[in-house]
Amino acid sequence: MVKQLILGDARHELANTRRILESLPNEHMTWKPHLKSMTLGSLTTHLVNLLNWQIAIFLSPELDLSTVPMKREPLATCEEALEEFDVNAAKLEKLLDECGEDELAAEWTLRNSDHVIFSQPRALAFRTFGLSHMIHHRAQLGVYLRLLDIPLPGMYGPTADEKGI
Repeated sequence: MVKQLILGDARHELANTRRILESLPNEHMTWKPHLKSMTLGSLTTHLVNLLNWQIAIFLSPELDLSTVPMKREPLATCEEALEEFDVNAAKLEKLLDECGEDELAAEWTLRNSDHVIFSQPRALAFRTFGLSHMIHHRAQLGVYLRLLDIPLPGMYGPTADEKGI
């Protein structure tokens, strides 16, 4: 039962994320709404990169952030973002399909060297650190697109753009 819930959530949120990535304007990838904000390309890159972290949840019992490069060059185009997203979404879906209930219940740890950030069942880590984290940054991306006056796709129902408002 837990696996079916996770599969359903993951597929729904991956599809929603892909929809917003399809809306990216290549000409604005270096734009940012505020001096303290990431550029559109940097935020997109972080959102797409979260799939690597989600994959890591299913490949090992822990992720040590001190071993992961924290910065990477921002993706420059919508096409690059979609290509990387699609490859990693397929990997993630395969891992989810192959994952059993026992693996979902197994303890998973996020750490930064010796500092344990959290340890919790893999299913919960995937839901919070994986999917909820992705949803959070996808919402930020939606704000960027709105500020650029780019029509937003619906995530959980139609947007004002889709209703013609």
